[in-house]
Amino acid sequence: MQLVFATNNGNKLKEVQELIPNHIKLLSLADILCIEDIPETQPTIEGNAIQKAEYVKTNYGYDCFADDTGLEVEVLNGEPGVYSARYAGPQRNAEDNMNKLLSELENKNSRSAQFKTVVALHLKGKLKTFTGVCTGEITSTKHGEGGFGYDPIFKAKGYTKTFAEISLDEKNKIGHRGKAVTLLIDYLNSL
Repeated sequence: MQLVFATNNGNKLKEVQELIPNHIKLLSLADILCIEDIPETQPTIEGNAIQKAEYVKTNYGYDCFADDTGLEVEVLNGEPGVYSARYAGPQRNAEDNMNKLLSELENKNSRSAQFKTVVALHLKGKLKTFTGVCTGEITSTKHGEGGFGYDPIFKAKGYTKTFAEISLDEKNKIGHRGKAVTLLIDYLNSL
């Protein structure tokens, strides 16, 4: 089986490649010569994942899956949510996004948050979604050099280290994307 993972994010691609079994050949957008920015204009995480998967299927003809992820902070009514990548502006800068979030939480008592990933699979004319959630909290300062995005300020429930301080293998086991991709793989293996 061959599937396109509709992402230009090399970090996401690396995380998912670690999880996908060898009998599934994973292609990137670069492999199918898709160099344009795929639209993400939906008001929900699920909507964006579906939009990206449908874009690749419609414009390139490949069976594919796409994901969208958001960091939802309870005391901020779920922000940054669907706007996580652009929270501090269109430049999509992780440092700027983290700094803005830490500033927003400065005088807040609760730091509860969750990462949510939705994977949309477009396969043989059918669309199916898989959701992974990882609950935790936002730290008051950045810790760790690994990971990407908000990883240096997100600590999963029951853990003392941020996502940026744990191994990719460990993150894939407990993290939102790993959970969603595991559901995807279980589904593909059942076919």
